[in-house]
Amino acid sequence: MPLRAQSLTRLFLVWLICILTHVNAFSQAAAEQGPPTTKEISLEELLKAAAENNPEIKSAAQTAAASKAAVPAAGTLPDPVAKFETMGHLIPPTLMRGDPSSGRIYSLEQGIPFPGKLGLKESMASAEAQTQQWNHELVHLKVMSELKQAFFDLYLIHKSIEILLKDKEFLKNFENVAEARYKVGQTSQQDVLKAQVEESKILDRLLTEGEKKRIAEAKVNSLLYRPADTPVGTPAEFKMAELAYSLEELTQLAASSSPEIKGKESEITRNQYNVELARKDFYPDFAFGFSGVERDGNPPMYGIMASATLPIYSWRKQRPELEAATLNLSSARNMRDNTISTVRYQVREAYTKASTAEKLANLYRNAIVPQSNLALNSAIANYQVGKIDYLQLIDASISLFEYQLKYYESMTQFQKAVAQLEPLVGVELIK
Repeated sequence: MPLRAQSLTRLFLVWLICILTHVNAFSQAAAEQGPPTTKEISLEELLKAAAENNPEIKSAAQTAAASKAAVPAAGTLPDPVAKFETMGHLIPPTLMRGDPSSGRIYSLEQGIPFPGKLGLKESMASAEAQTQQWNHELVHLKVMSELKQAFFDLYLIHKSIEILLKDKEFLKNFENVAEARYKVGQTSQQDVLKAQVEESKILDRLLTEGEKKRIAEAKVNSLLYRPADTPVGTPAEFKMAELAYSLEELTQLAASSSPEIKGKESEITRNQYNVELARKDFYPDFAFGFSGVERDGNPPMYGIMASATLPIYSWRKQRPELEAATLNLSSARNMRDNTISTVRYQVREAYTKASTAEKLANLYRNAIVPQSNLALNSAIANYQVGKIDYLQLIDASISLFEYQLKYYESMTQFQKAVAQLEPLVGVELIK
């Protein structure tokens, strides 16, 4: 082999070893920065924007406020009725002097429900307001959980693109080395083609990641109530959360703090009051009134009035209403029990995902990725002295990048699983 070709090959190998040794070093803290060309956005900023702009959160808050504002009205007496009546000449409306039946009547009447009904109505309204307040909290936690998951998806996509671009650059370097060695007869054309094939695979994956990125950004923008094509920026680095609770603790936390379960409990309370109110509908409501009669040529007269409703059609009205209220109470209890069962399952599912992903992330960060990095450096050294072929060198490089991707996938899966727990247990676990 000509001396110049040998020098050229050595130069390429030394250059390649320097790049791979320095660029492929994987930080245990996983603190690589995203692309510098886009603005960095933190999770905290997105959460604040969602709390201010998300229409679902606003709607739930307004519904809760409206229900709370209606509570005093439910326990208030019905409006009194004022009446005016004239008896005499209609056109013009004048009294008939000396006629005792002619006069102007002024009256005021006040309806009074059977004792206890107003209190029950106010209690029902209060329970409904509490239900809507729990629903508002649930909606808030769900939207924040969705936004956190979308943020972590976008973070993973940016990391994947970053790693794939590095892999593409390394494979391009491999291809250049292979072409140089092929020209001087040190390797076969298969090495060059292999590098080109792997580079094409990366281009295909980059296109897929680009599509995922646009979808993830649209999801974030929808939760922030912004146009779908609004630039989101590069997700900032974050500290990996800690799963500080055991499965048993999370299950107990859900039983005591889950806004969904609390909301179902409030619905049961409301239906209990409704059953009591339906029982009181078997009793009459009352009305009391006062009237005065102005007469022309005769002394004025005064009167009082008392009336009561007669629930004589209870077999067609009150009894069916009581039966319906009782069935609604039973239905609310069954829905509460079903919600408890579902939440327990969802807590177990999310906890299992989180604990598994956490173990995988630690395994990749502390063992597999560092070992793969050492394996690649060893492969470079062995390739330099001819102990392994070119294809083995490429495989070692691809393995390192794949394991780096697996680390970020596991880490984001852990973060997403923890975020899924938040609306279930009613506690913010990722801040």
